[in-house]
Amino acid sequence: MKAAIYTQKNDLDTFLYLSKFVSELEKRGVESILYQQMADAMQFSKVFDTFAAKDDLKRKKVDLFFTFGGDGTIVNSLLFVQDLEIPVVGVNTGRLGFLASFSKEEVFVELDDIIRGSVVISKRSVIELVSPKGVFFPYALNDVSISRKETTAMITVESYINGEFLNIFWGDGVIISTPTGSTAYSLSCGGPIITPNNANFAITPIAPHNLNVRPLIVNDDVEIRLKVKSRVSEYSLSLDSRLFHMPIDVEMTFRKAPFKISLVHPNNLSFYETIRQKLLWGNDKRN
Repeated sequence: MKAAIYTQKNDLDTFLYLSKFVSELEKRGVESILYQQMADAMQFSKVFDTFAAKDDLKRKKVDLFFTFGGDGTIVNSLLFVQDLEIPVVGVNTGRLGFLASFSKEEVFVELDDIIRGSVVISKRSVIELVSPKGVFFPYALNDVSISRKETTAMITVESYINGEFLNIFWGDGVIISTPTGSTAYSLSCGGPIITPNNANFAITPIAPHNLNVRPLIVNDDVEIRLKVKSRVSEYSLSLDSRLFHMPIDVEMTFRKAPFKISLVHPNNLSFYETIRQKLLWGNDKRN
């Protein structure tokens, strides 16, 4: 068995922790394939095989993809895993961590179950940028957003669902999120929390000027087209954490990608337990 190891950190604590983790994998007969940029920065004493892109994971027949960091690190794993169907194990060394289901200590306890596959696999939908084509990596696990750039004035976002006019959003922009991304930027803008197994997108306006405009949930089998008007010549487009600046005459069309990402969770953790932990839901002291 082979396991990819990925983090965006390169501090001493991370190096010491990963050295221990790789050693535990080795004891279990699992070969570690390290993210090349990480391996170069940390200068491990032992020479490991490395990966830098999707093709490396495919050629080396990687079985598991371990991420160490926060939710952003898991989201960035999409750049490498894509449609390879490699399960992603998120170890939370960050802060809130909705997606990273294992703590730094818990992953050692659960490691044997993870290797055996005695865990829960959660299939997560992905958004694809259909048009324009070939400009950049066109997928997002959490969300895509269109927002104003270099202006304090509002922009307008003209929206269509399967070619049918929906609305013109006046404000700072619009977010389209997957169920996975419903607890990210969309939630901060008043969007709904959607359980991961739902086949939906949430369309959430960013600081809408019209008080009667509210987030909308649609089936994820639709095609969403957005057209921007602004006082300046460009607007901002984000796909997860990747930001691009687009001319206002370029329209955006989005749909569900033809593949899903597999996230690994421990058997004793549910989505409802996660939001109780992260959002501090539960029994009120007044009860």
